[in-house]
Amino acid sequence: MGQLRWPHGPLADGRGVPHHGVNVSMTEKTQDNVPKGVRPDLPKRPAIQEDAWEEIQREQEKMKEREYVRFAVYKVDPAWRRLPDEEKERHKDEFEAIIARRGKGMMIYSYSLVGTRGDADFLLWEASRELVQLHDLAAELNHTALGGYLGLSYSYFAMTKRSIYLNRYEKEYVATYGGEDQIDQARVAINPQGSEYLFVYPMAKTRAWYKLPHEDRQRMMDEHIRVGHQWPDVKLNTTYSYGLDDQEFVVAFESDHPGRFLDLLMALRLSEGSSYTLFDTPAFTGLARSMRDTLDAIG
Repeated sequence: MGQLRWPHGPLADGRGVPHHGVNVSMTEKTQDNVPKGVRPDLPKRPAIQEDAWEEIQREQEKMKEREYVRFAVYKVDPAWRRLPDEEKERHKDEFEAIIARRGKGMMIYSYSLVGTRGDADFLLWEASRELVQLHDLAAELNHTALGGYLGLSYSYFAMTKRSIYLNRYEKEYVATYGGEDQIDQARVAINPQGSEYLFVYPMAKTRAWYKLPHEDRQRMMDEHIRVGHQWPDVKLNTTYSYGLDDQEFVVAFESDHPGRFLDLLMALRLSEGSSYTLFDTPAFTGLARSMRDTLDAIG
């Protein structure tokens, strides 16, 4: 034990990469499988022209304003509820401490799904300008005692982005309700309003939607936006997932009154643009709770 034998031949190069047959210690670091750039036996890609590179750098700089967003939906193994109370409390202490510490450098809000979903117990709404923070949070939670009893029922990954559609009703909305600075900032940074309830679902448009002229899509979005402005107490947070996850968007609505959200969604279903929706489920209704209260609700 302690040695691996590769089946055929010598090393391919001097880096210790076993291509054909050599004894390699099981404790040896495997750093060579991390991409570092050009492979030694392949030509470099063509250089980017300087003016194009300058434009790319400007766009990359703008990316720094945008945030990575994740909705992590967890389900606890029923076996955890049968553990002694003292052990469960230690598990909660450890989990809560990580959320409190990580929450100082990124956005983490917890929502209880107990009583609203049968296949999930709680949801974490996370946002950061650094993707590695979302990764490190998930990795650390995986190593907790409670993490050994948690299943990830659903996970949705997205980014903030300014919409390509013009909001023709924004001036009227701001004149009536105010909040111009907050509206602009909310396009690139998640800024929850602190409502009692959060309503989340992934969605995607049909391919037929993207075949329409932009003018037709803008007209349907005008109707969509006009309807939404009739419920100013229901705040919408739209994030984008093109190529990052299976859905195209993740939408998160905040409200203190579930009935107001329900009525808004019914009105939006009657809009012309709704016929181009490919999917908009599963849907989650979360109750805003502290991390400790959220954990106490599951057992």
